[in-house]
Amino acid sequence: MWFKVLLHLAFCMALFESTTSLNQSSFPEDFVFGTASSAYQYEGAAFEGGRGPSIWDTFTHKYPDRIADHSNGDVATDSYHRYKEDIGMMKDIGFQAYRFSISWSRILPSGNFKGGVNQEGITYYNNLINELISNGLQPYITLFHWDLPQALEDEYGGFLSPKIVQDYAYYAELCFSEFGDRVKHWITLNEPLMYSLQGYANGQFPPARCSKWISPNCSVGDSSTEPYIVTHHQILAHATAVKIYREKYQISQNGQIGISLNAPWFVPLSQSKTDIEAAYRALAFIYDWFMEPLYAGTYPAVMVNKVGKRLPKFSRKEYLMVKGSYDFIGLNYYTAYYVENVPCQRENQTMLTDSCTNYTPIRNGVPIGPKGASDWLYIYPPGIQDLLEYTKEKFNDPIIYITENGVDEVNDGTKSFDDKLRIYYIGQHLLYIQRAIRNGVNVKGYFAWSFLDNFEWTNGYTVRFGIIYVDFKNGLKRYHKRSALWFKTFLHQ
Repeated sequence: MWFKVLLHLAFCMALFESTTSLNQSSFPEDFVFGTASSAYQYEGAAFEGGRGPSIWDTFTHKYPDRIADHSNGDVATDSYHRYKEDIGMMKDIGFQAYRFSISWSRILPSGNFKGGVNQEGITYYNNLINELISNGLQPYITLFHWDLPQALEDEYGGFLSPKIVQDYAYYAELCFSEFGDRVKHWITLNEPLMYSLQGYANGQFPPARCSKWISPNCSVGDSSTEPYIVTHHQILAHATAVKIYREKYQISQNGQIGISLNAPWFVPLSQSKTDIEAAYRALAFIYDWFMEPLYAGTYPAVMVNKVGKRLPKFSRKEYLMVKGSYDFIGLNYYTAYYVENVPCQRENQTMLTDSCTNYTPIRNGVPIGPKGASDWLYIYPPGIQDLLEYTKEKFNDPIIYITENGVDEVNDGTKSFDDKLRIYYIGQHLLYIQRAIRNGVNVKGYFAWSFLDNFEWTNGYTVRFGIIYVDFKNGLKRYHKRSALWFKTFLHQ
């Protein structure tokens, strides 16, 4: 009983600190505050404006039982039609930027040049960009947020094939050419880890490939090789797009280009040497897997050692292109885990077990932090400072944007706007970001996930990540949650 009372008291004190001691002026003058979204989760208009289907359209319609509430993104929050209303709300709150993704199949229905450019899609994004700028918000564009055109999956297996590199490059250059005169921040890929892991290691996301013994939902796939192949092609696609931008557009358009990577922080389950090593190894297999090639042109040595011949290699030409292929790094941070060392598997090896680690949010029956609505999300704000300082020290002090950070609540059918936990979450993470900045980390911005409640992938609409409440039962009406009003105060001080 007393433990619960003390825990509640600590929570209230932390909430008070996060809501009273911070405001926009607590951060550097050029620090950017914004919110984030993605096309499939927000736009809707799935069959309008000349858009072609993506693998998420196919997946949600073919396997509705794999979405918690059997829903899809056909309508989502209907931002395709309501973007002006949403931008007006962003402006009123005081945000300076909006991170959104382009639906690849909305501007290239066939995924490449073969089907031609959909001018209706180009017009939509031009209108969105212009509306943002006219309202004083800067567009931060993500080129790929998991919604691969279905045509490319059908034609050659999408990111399993090296052919994807040139088709992605064609798409990226089209965006640079059409929008780059106004867009100053480009993000090539969002969370490539999750695309590889969820799509090809455990098969929970499209294209739902994995070893048959991992999931009955996977009729095809190889969890021991395909995640590494897909990641390799994602990195090459990223680097190719960066090369094109730098050589043909960057000087005249005066923009920057980077990538958004996600990682939890890992805390050793015990202070044993093996668990401490396991924590760094877990981070290597999730974060350094991408950062090491982008920084140094090679995969982490521990991965080369553990994965062996299943891990692709960069050619000399690819090494030179990949190394240094970013102007900034986007970090998506949500949660943390305890990690312990476990014996390496000799049979049924997969990307999921190759790190020879096991991680859990619980130690001795106590969670690492308060739990969000999603099963994987436990609140551990110090982890964002740890991850930032790790990035600074290991990868030579890059420019960093926090491109996603947020927590969800259960959509229980009630119209509740009192999201105190989200205010605590955001406030505490901003405190630790501020401490990282004081310690010399070059953090330039923070984008809250998310502006609106939206389609949350396999969770459907059963959880809410927004600072704006969307009434999915009543015309998608928008309402400020308490966290939106907190942000309005925060950004106007």
